[in-house]
Amino acid sequence: MISRREFLTNCARLAPIIGGAGIILSDPLWQRFLSGDDSGLAFAGNSIDEMVRSAPRARYWTSLHKDNAVRCFLCPHNCIIGDGERGKCGTRVNVKGGLRSLVYGRPVSIHVDPIEKKPFYHFLPGAEAYSLATAGCPLQCKCCQNWEISQARPEDYQSPYTPPEKIVRSASASKARVIAFTYNEPTVFAEYMIDIARDAKKQGLRSVLISCGFVNEAPLAEMCSVLDAIKIDLKGYSEDFYRTVCGAELKPVLKGIKQIAKSRAHLEIVNLVVPTLNDSDKMLLELIDWVLGEVGHDVPLHFSRFHPAYQMLNLPPTPVATLERARDMAISRGIHYPYVGNVPSHPGDNTYCPSCKKVLIQRQGFFITEMNIKNGRCKFCNRKIAGVWV
Repeated sequence: MISRREFLTNCARLAPIIGGAGIILSDPLWQRFLSGDDSGLAFAGNSIDEMVRSAPRARYWTSLHKDNAVRCFLCPHNCIIGDGERGKCGTRVNVKGGLRSLVYGRPVSIHVDPIEKKPFYHFLPGAEAYSLATAGCPLQCKCCQNWEISQARPEDYQSPYTPPEKIVRSASASKARVIAFTYNEPTVFAEYMIDIARDAKKQGLRSVLISCGFVNEAPLAEMCSVLDAIKIDLKGYSEDFYRTVCGAELKPVLKGIKQIAKSRAHLEIVNLVVPTLNDSDKMLLELIDWVLGEVGHDVPLHFSRFHPAYQMLNLPPTPVATLERARDMAISRGIHYPYVGNVPSHPGDNTYCPSCKKVLIQRQGFFITEMNIKNGRCKFCNRKIAGVWV
């Protein structure tokens, strides 16, 4: 029987590109980045003792003043963590009554992606995003495409300490205009993310978050203050779906989306449509109506195609007709920018002007083949188009 670490290692080697999100664990850029001579990536895990010793103090927690226990309030799990134990995400450990982050400075995946891959369709189209992730996630989604890192522990991967300023220097050297926190659930490395984003801003780089949105108000407020855009996966408009498929709750995610919409950060929403689980007309309409009523008709809403992954290999890919039906319902309800996602070159992947209905951005996969937005307005009818274009 192989160990858990060996299992994850073999998965990483055999599947360097995972699903639609596309994490890359053995990319040459990542290999060059990890070592002093810019080459090589070892897949042996770190010593947990060494990681604990070097782990910096976390934020977003309080002491319970009994048996060295603490309460973490980074996410709505609000874990009570005993001395020597970790929270549900596996990334935050109680060391003698102080909570520490095992993932600060420990990226396990780095790659440069098109911003459209996140997906962001109304934020700097055509920009490249220097993308990074650590291990860990507060959710346990049964359909996770990136489970090899989201469900891993930090010690499962070789991840030498990399300070925020080195990430920013590497992003600048790659000529990317954006740093993206993505692949796993980046809120588990909130402290690291915030420090990188602040440093990146000084260097003229934008920062974006790709998140499940399962995070408490105070940490999210600090993230919104330094991030330029946030994409939230609204996994379904159902508490039962969140509990049984994701191991989480819906209400905190809805609350977080509303908080982001009121902040300075650009917002986009993705709904991964999973056959038989969250694809009913009733659930789709409830999700659409909630978005329309709470955050408005100008927030881009992506209906993305599910592909069998992780613990849901028994379900088929989402029929394209289901995604088209969801998009049509969104249009009929008044959503200005609904999309069919994970179906390359589908007409529903393009951006259309809500007024004149002409194609504003034509996409082939993750690449833009036509751009008809100038100074944030439709070239044809001069309507202002919601988004960040320069």
